[in-house]
Amino acid sequence: LLTNGASGIAVGMATSIPPHNLGEVCSGILALLDDPEISISGLRKHLPGPDFPTGGIIMGDSGIRNAYEKGRGIVKVRGRVEIEDGRLGRKVIVISEIPYNVNKSNFIEHIASLVKDERITGIGDVRDLSSRDGMRIEIEVRKGEDDGVVLNQLYSMTALQDSFSIIMISLVNGRPRTLNLKEMLVAYVDHRKEIIRRRTRFLLEKAEREAHLLEGLVKALDIIDEIIALIRSSASPSEARGRLMEEYAFTDLQADAILRMTLSKLTNLEMVKLKADLKALQAQIAEYRAILGNESLVLDIIREDLHDLKKLSDSRRTELSSDLPETYEKGDLIAEEEMVVVLSHLGYVKRVPLSSYRKQKRGGRGIKGAGTKEKDFVEHLFVASTHDYIFFFTDRGRVHRMKVYDLPQLERVARGKPIGSLLNLRKGERVTECVFAQGSEGYLVMATRQGVVKRTLLSAFNNTRRGGIQAINLPEEDRLIGVSITNGENEIVLGTEQGLSIRFREGDMRSMGRTAYGVNGINLSQNDHVVDMIVAEKDATILTVSENGYGKRSLLDDYRLQSRAGKGIINIKATDRNGLVVGMKEVNDEDDILLITQGGIIVRLRVKEIRTMGRNTQGVRVIRLDKGDRLVAIARVEHEDNGNS
Repeated sequence: LLTNGASGIAVGMATSIPPHNLGEVCSGILALLDDPEISISGLRKHLPGPDFPTGGIIMGDSGIRNAYEKGRGIVKVRGRVEIEDGRLGRKVIVISEIPYNVNKSNFIEHIASLVKDERITGIGDVRDLSSRDGMRIEIEVRKGEDDGVVLNQLYSMTALQDSFSIIMISLVNGRPRTLNLKEMLVAYVDHRKEIIRRRTRFLLEKAEREAHLLEGLVKALDIIDEIIALIRSSASPSEARGRLMEEYAFTDLQADAILRMTLSKLTNLEMVKLKADLKALQAQIAEYRAILGNESLVLDIIREDLHDLKKLSDSRRTELSSDLPETYEKGDLIAEEEMVVVLSHLGYVKRVPLSSYRKQKRGGRGIKGAGTKEKDFVEHLFVASTHDYIFFFTDRGRVHRMKVYDLPQLERVARGKPIGSLLNLRKGERVTECVFAQGSEGYLVMATRQGVVKRTLLSAFNNTRRGGIQAINLPEEDRLIGVSITNGENEIVLGTEQGLSIRFREGDMRSMGRTAYGVNGINLSQNDHVVDMIVAEKDATILTVSENGYGKRSLLDDYRLQSRAGKGIINIKATDRNGLVVGMKEVNDEDDILLITQGGIIVRLRVKEIRTMGRNTQGVRVIRLDKGDRLVAIARVEHEDNGNS
């Protein structure tokens, strides 16, 4: 069962045992014979794991360990792969071994089908160059594609990585049992003991019968003249048989053998040979009786047979690797790239590659960046890597966490998909803020529409339930409007829609529990509300934009450091020309910004095209709006010099 493997289904049960290396199985049994108390881990030093004739690599050890200790386990087998340099700078994935029971032709056809259906987009060509010298499947990776991502996609979507279920069910004494490795080897040894005893008993009976006949012939040859006279004086063979048994005490078998004996047996040479054969048989009989009476002799025979079997074994073909991961995350299948994450006012979300947006001059008309329906507009827009974590904060202070690559990737002008289909939102709850994080170090600083701020350790949000968890407790009339990740020593700037702002140290807020309410960040005047919060850097400037498409840049030093909960100072004049403030970001000359309007128009421009001016000014036009349209969001992105304009 272990050497050849076994697969079968009976009534309500199944057997699935992978093949093993013959020499290793023999070594394991020999170790068991030498130490009957040996543990399974001790046996695995001689029999480390399955050995498939097709080679491959078994990933990890837990599946083998479970199978050998409990009789059931699942091992993951990968084909043997190497990455080579191909023509024109392309990478080539070369497959020299595939998992056990995988058909090569079907495997290649499946890859071609995945490429045709665009489920794997990084493959340019698939070639089968196998010959009698061995297998060689070449998969050419498209130029510019990540060969590691393509390889992980092959592992995930094809039989290049396959699972082998081990179910060690065997018939033991006529009854099915699930055996661990030691029990299976013990059962084999017990089986061999019984076989050797049966064989020895059979040989003993045969030798005793032959010796009995030879004893009769030797006895007859010693009195051959009398035997001949008896036979000649008998009327029939049956009378002669009876007289031999009666007068000379021969048995029925001996009497028949004497009557069948030819005259050639009467020579001296034949007499010597008969006596020698009888002596040899008597020695064999003694040996057989010793084997049946001494179990250690039986075990010696088993050892001798195993040593002979080991001479027939070949070297191991399947590699056992504990370094390879037994599982891989979804992120291993997705290339890391910058994405624009867009969330609309009515809760439609999408991600779009940053390269989809071309850069324009200040005051340009822009390109269509998001499809919206009537009365909907883009409310949140920022740039994050596909492997970053996204924290979705709702207006009621709850937070949901997911990876950027789990968001739907759509065309630039697509509307998006309802965020409710991705998050388990409560009735009447809507997402109002998003941030992304690459780890769990630092703090989350939150600000509400009524000027309340709160600081909580980011690690407090590592374990989020499907329905989200509470990030801040809010009264019914307040809403969460801003969330940022900080290092504990940053400075916070809050901006209001009436053009006021306040700058204070993050340390002015003590770290609070996840469900606490927070403290006052700014003392608001009547009809004013906080619209944005930034975490300030010393060398950055503050860019503020208003709903009528005007904005300005001012030095951070123009905003004097105040104590938390002050009235604040003027940030930008909220005149009829400018309108109310819609956003405030920290920027520098190396940044680009994305501006998006209620109608879904996006403009990308260089920050350095907006000159730095005094804090108490009206600013300049940053985007030319259509009649009835207004600016609703701003996002800072890193500059990308791609030659477009």
